[in-house]
Amino acid sequence: MIPEGHPLQRLFMELVSRHFAEDVGVRDRKVSEYVARMLTEFCDSRNLYKLCDGTGRQLSDVGEMLLESDPVYGPAPSFDREREVRKHVGDFTLFFTGLFPESINHLRLRRQRLESFVDFIKAGKESYQIVSTFEQFEYAQAAPLFARLSACFEQCVFGLNMVKNDLAEMQHPVVQKARDIIM
Repeated sequence: MIPEGHPLQRLFMELVSRHFAEDVGVRDRKVSEYVARMLTEFCDSRNLYKLCDGTGRQLSDVGEMLLESDPVYGPAPSFDREREVRKHVGDFTLFFTGLFPESINHLRLRRQRLESFVDFIKAGKESYQIVSTFEQFEYAQAAPLFARLSACFEQCVFGLNMVKNDLAEMQHPVVQKARDIIM
């Protein structure tokens, strides 16, 4: 885990908050904080690909993740496992659709995958909505946040795309200086 006050966390918080509030109309501090924290955690690919099936095999396919989340007909041993997997599916799909949308089709073409049949946006929204229904005991406080994440999923994707553009500009300061001179 990257500590809360880490410069990377602060950078993501500033970029996400600005773009979400000013450009896409998501003026929800908790949503911005959650997304910034997710981005920070996913800087370590071990967190991005942390889900494993019952045999310990790492899951990188959204279709397989969705199957893993099923507590009734699938292998999820409990509703807690369903929530854990669905939360990760929401985060994973938000991350890829917002920052790397071009990679989604590339991943699908590399080999036959279950996710070839999965709509990432729909899977992410649905997963966050399912997580929001866990509103008892230790999950009660977080449930409304996931309902809001589901409701504004597309806006978050668009906002993350703007964050991606900012990060790309930061990597090429000469281009930024040229733009500043022209304007």
